[in-house]
Amino acid sequence: MQDLNDMLLFAKVVEHGGYSAAARVLNMQTSRLSRRIQQLEEQLGVRLLQRTTRAVSITEIGQAYYRHCVALEEEARAAQDTIDRTRATPQGLVHVACPVGLVESHVGAILARYLADNPGVQVHMEAINRRVDVVEEGFDLALRVRMPPLAASDLAMRMLGTSRSMLVASPALLDRIGRPKHPTELSVLPTLAFTAPGRNRYNWLFRDEAGEALEIEHFPRLITDDFKALLQAAKAGVGIAYLPSLNCGNAVDGGELEHVLPDFSLAEGLVHVVFPSRRGMVPAVRSLIDALVEGFARKDVN
Repeated sequence: MQDLNDMLLFAKVVEHGGYSAAARVLNMQTSRLSRRIQQLEEQLGVRLLQRTTRAVSITEIGQAYYRHCVALEEEARAAQDTIDRTRATPQGLVHVACPVGLVESHVGAILARYLADNPGVQVHMEAINRRVDVVEEGFDLALRVRMPPLAASDLAMRMLGTSRSMLVASPALLDRIGRPKHPTELSVLPTLAFTAPGRNRYNWLFRDEAGEALEIEHFPRLITDDFKALLQAAKAGVGIAYLPSLNCGNAVDGGELEHVLPDFSLAEGLVHVVFPSRRGMVPAVRSLIDALVEGFARKDVN
């Protein structure tokens, strides 16, 4: 396939009626421009231009070829205009992955406000609890909640806040099995667990009032990657659940659930957004990330 740049050079020679005028517009040497066109003709195996000592004229096949070159130039200009518009103001499609709990508690409202402020942007958001491969699955960004320390990653990242968790259970269940006084009692009580692929042991990490760490293995009755299912099971009295406060806080405030072992704290999750790279980021993605940072800063994530 011929060099597309040579096609554009040929179009300039035709438009400006010769090598010298075209070379001045292109800011290149006339001899170099002439060689490029000759090489193009040799590659194509046809004569595009007729040269005399006084003028350059276009051949019949050259005329037909020129029309395609002009179309190519227009497409290149349109492509550049598209990039320039995208770089200038937030617009276009942004693919986002976000855990269901965050969508329901924070991100849904932040996203609605962002879209109202940026009418040129379209967002496709997947509310999904599994860990997505941002690059392989074609996401522009993904929100995550992870316990520290965060694993090393090639992805760029911005912190959004922290997420406090609570151990909760229905009052009816606690009336029946008793209210534990220490985390060690949990290993013989009914529990519920959030799972991740490949996990086969379930442990909860606590800290007492003195800051001492205590890791407790438990044997859950329900294992799922859906916080909503855990919340419903906890309300139904199936077991004791370890849930983000943003998922269960209202139920605790309303008396449907009770805070278990309140004198022992649980590790805080780090809420963050990951994306392929900071370089070449289009305004729609950059502005959405900024909106998430600002939105979480306005809210009490805990």
